[in-house]
Amino acid sequence: MNNNRPFKRHTVTAALPYANGPIHIGHLAGVYIPADIYVRYLRKKGADVVYICGSDEHGVPITIKARQEGVGPQQIVDKYHTLIKESFAAFGISFDVYSRTSAPVHHETAAGMFKRLYEKGVFIERESEQYYDETARQFLADRYITGTCPHCSYDKAYGDQCESCGTSLSPTELINPSSMLSGNQPVMRSTRHWYLPLDRYEEMLQRWILQSHKHDWKPNVYGQCKSWIDQGLKPRAVTRDLDWGVKLPLEGTEGKVLYVWFDAPIVYISATREWAQEKGTDWEKYWKDPDSKLVHFIGKDNIVFHCIIFPVMLHAAGSYILPDNVPANEFLNLEGDKISTSRNWAVWLHEYLEEFPGKQDVLRYVLCAAAPETKDNDFTWKDFQARNNNELVAIFGNFVNRTVVLTHKYFDGMVPESGLLGAADKQTLESLRAFPEIIGHNIEQYHFREALVQLMNLARMGNRYLTGEEPWKVIKEDPQRAATVLNVCLQICAGMAILSEPFLPFTARKLQMMLNIQPAGWEDGGNTAHLKAGHQINAAELLFEKIEDSQVQAQVDKLMRSRTNNNNAVPPLKETIAFDDFSRMDIRVATILSAERVPKTKKLIKMTVDSGLDRRTVVSGIAEQFSPEELTGKKVLLLANLAPRNIKGIESHGMLLLAENKDGAFSFIVPEQMCDDGSAVS
Repeated sequence: MNNNRPFKRHTVTAALPYANGPIHIGHLAGVYIPADIYVRYLRKKGADVVYICGSDEHGVPITIKARQEGVGPQQIVDKYHTLIKESFAAFGISFDVYSRTSAPVHHETAAGMFKRLYEKGVFIERESEQYYDETARQFLADRYITGTCPHCSYDKAYGDQCESCGTSLSPTELINPSSMLSGNQPVMRSTRHWYLPLDRYEEMLQRWILQSHKHDWKPNVYGQCKSWIDQGLKPRAVTRDLDWGVKLPLEGTEGKVLYVWFDAPIVYISATREWAQEKGTDWEKYWKDPDSKLVHFIGKDNIVFHCIIFPVMLHAAGSYILPDNVPANEFLNLEGDKISTSRNWAVWLHEYLEEFPGKQDVLRYVLCAAAPETKDNDFTWKDFQARNNNELVAIFGNFVNRTVVLTHKYFDGMVPESGLLGAADKQTLESLRAFPEIIGHNIEQYHFREALVQLMNLARMGNRYLTGEEPWKVIKEDPQRAATVLNVCLQICAGMAILSEPFLPFTARKLQMMLNIQPAGWEDGGNTAHLKAGHQINAAELLFEKIEDSQVQAQVDKLMRSRTNNNNAVPPLKETIAFDDFSRMDIRVATILSAERVPKTKKLIKMTVDSGLDRRTVVSGIAEQFSPEELTGKKVLLLANLAPRNIKGIESHGMLLLAENKDGAFSFIVPEQMCDDGSAVS
């Protein structure tokens, strides 16, 4: 496949933010800033491009939040849709359309997609047993069932995935499942649903992804897709029992809606329809013409949906193009810890905009520089300050300020006529001509961090040239030489004003106004005579200002208060159990005889344990906090009569008892005095 062929138009989507909370920096670094850089670059190249996003407003989390706040789901999504949309606009994320899944055009489009696949006989219809909360009187989504992971014994695993060991789960695999709605143990009830038979499309996916995109997709994306396909795909339900969502367009299906994972990506299509109607153009050419390039910007948690499930939907529907690339990023951490909305461990975009007015581009710059393109990365407020002060202020802003100030001082703010060019001048201008291609190539390869480095290299080049040629000294003896130097510097400034626009749109516009020029095309960024002699420029103004220690410390203190508030909270009591339930647990004193890490896992340790009754193997997800050496010889408490479980191919007999502190640290529960192995705990 020729993946570098030219396209007539570009359809670019950004992952849908979920409308139950605001946007944070993890979202920005992983999805919206790289997507915005890419789209702004395409526009400057003169491409026909539509940039699409919208709020994801369906699903159980919305109904839960509405119940908690005593309002209807629509009030919840209206609140956060407005907040998210306004935050994006203020931050300069330049969507052509920002829609929402609760929009009528989306309900019509999503229902139409289901109906088309249904009429083509794509779906499998089947009865199944699912967990039902008798107190809440509703079927439960996988995410709203928690219990103990059968693989690593983590007791807060979700019904679809264990956050501790990362294993994908089914709710029926959980030990002691409970409903997050009522806290009660759910029961199994029969219900009818429609399934998308992903297994029927494995051959298509192998050809399209594993053969055609082996070399142009990012390794993390390709690897995850290959893993899913190699393991064998299974039918996946596209409907669920719920009142909130896109109603099923079939008779006799009251109380059923489209599953949010099926419904949500269709908003890319419905939003394009919405945009096209407003623009008076045809939406279908952006989704059905082979000369259109479709690119999805997402985080790594959405890879399977955008690379496997949604493409299967598009392929099954017929006539739709498939994504040319899905440049998913990894996750951004915050001050060495995972970003957590529930723990308020985040930097929220709307709060940043209030607390750092006029500094949108500083955050855009820092998050692009720290983007988790190939692995998880970390944002710290100290790095934020350092990059602003040492790079944006000291390199980018300093060069522009010196050039404009000297032009006003020596030439009354008019671009001076260039004289004969020396070797340094020619080399500098030749380098300037190359930057549009260098930066553009990196953007087209989705290497946004490297593209930003090259933009700053242009500013560094200008600084070196200006400092080396010293026009403030030669002006006295050779005014023409000073004029030539400042002419070259002004051409570099003009190039920066053009090439910085995808990364720093507010700064680019400010610099264009300072130079008294209009926005120009991408290739003009390498024009060595963009500013003509005699052109009047405006007075210098600071593009960036230093960020003080006190401003950074205030943000760190704010985070620490969140951590303190969360650490003061203790988990709520679980549901009451009868004494007989407790007495059925056989807890024994035991000794760990040996321990070793389980290969190809981060958290699992395999131990040989003397229970006083036998010697057995126990696998536990504690490798990140305990080494095999410190575990050997340790006295522990063992839940001895737990049914054996297969964990990563190892049969584990029992569970060790540990306490989890507020900071997530584990401590073993041990007898106060020495006890023989096999001693019973009662």
